[in-house]
Amino acid sequence: MALSRTETGRTETGRTESDGRPVLLVLRGLGLGDLLTAVPALRALRRAHPEHRIVLAAPAHLGGLLPLIGAVDDLIDVSGPGPVPMGPVPMRPVPMGKPMGTASLGTAPSSTVPYGSAGFVDIAVNLHGSGPQSVVALRRARRLLTHAHPAVPGVAGPPWRPEIHEVRRWCEMLEWYGIAADPGDLALRDPGPGRWAGAEVVIHPGAGYAAKRWPPDRFAEVAAELSRLGHHVVITGGATEIALARQVAVLAGLPAAHVLAGRTDLRELAALTAGAKLVICGDTGMSHLATAVGTPSVVIYGPVSPALWGPPSGHPHVTLWAGRTGDPYGDRPSEGLLEIGVGEVLDAAHELLRTRSVDRREGRQPADSAREAVSTISASLPPCAPRQ
Repeated sequence: MALSRTETGRTETGRTESDGRPVLLVLRGLGLGDLLTAVPALRALRRAHPEHRIVLAAPAHLGGLLPLIGAVDDLIDVSGPGPVPMGPVPMRPVPMGKPMGTASLGTAPSSTVPYGSAGFVDIAVNLHGSGPQSVVALRRARRLLTHAHPAVPGVAGPPWRPEIHEVRRWCEMLEWYGIAADPGDLALRDPGPGRWAGAEVVIHPGAGYAAKRWPPDRFAEVAAELSRLGHHVVITGGATEIALARQVAVLAGLPAAHVLAGRTDLRELAALTAGAKLVICGDTGMSHLATAVGTPSVVIYGPVSPALWGPPSGHPHVTLWAGRTGDPYGDRPSEGLLEIGVGEVLDAAHELLRTRSVDRREGRQPADSAREAVSTISASLPPCAPRQ
């Protein structure tokens, strides 16, 4: 049957002129941790719409992880809640054999491909935030899956629930639309071997905002003690965190070669993390990467509860939180973050390293004996403001 077209040239079925498949556009214009918490929802969309070409609107530098997720066909470079280009736009195909983008610098898209004739998208999915900006940015699609927002009347969807975990939030939204999603489907594909084999402890001192950054001298004390005990410690970070990583290394007495900040793309960072025995970091994307590749972690929380952004229960992760909330975008470390001492972090690190060693000797998965080491200090407190 011939397809009927509107005066704009798009098909009424929402199929693209480029490859004949309808397009499902997903907005998640945020960072590394945000992408990884959306993995269960992305895979649910892939299962529910196998005939669609799934296009992710997200920052270009995240492209290197898409082959490890396995649910996305194309990437369009979008940061924030929009605007989202809806016509012929720069498109980044997703090769399964090599990484795209880097952990610090985005690269130019490889080609320009029209993914919606005259700006037409069959289905748009708002995995970005509560709205209204992100809702408005996607309204031109034939069908929109999103949370409802009072500022955008006429758009249906479930109400925004600020009190639930970020992973479960998007799974529940899709379930409202009849799409089954598994919040536990977080694991990435095997990233393959990395360039830094032998790194045992990965310390990642950076975070997107100062409110979530544990002081560098404390990270250095942890690094120095673990190095003294014979562990090979490396310091990671993005291009903007090189100076911070070097500061931690100098204070810890580590050689310059142990500073990997700015030297890994995301595929390499995933491989490095997967091969390590332990990750120590703050409330940032690195904690979600440790979860995604199954590496035990000590995560130091500040103004946001791990009940909202922490690793899943039953996994070999220790979350340390003083029970205080605050502004996650603040320009100085939060009060609660500063209440967590070096001793607490080292105690958690020693326990996880001990259980990891036992697991490897006995051929068990890390979670088998590490569950008792998982301690989440939590409280029922108001979450931070939702993204728009």
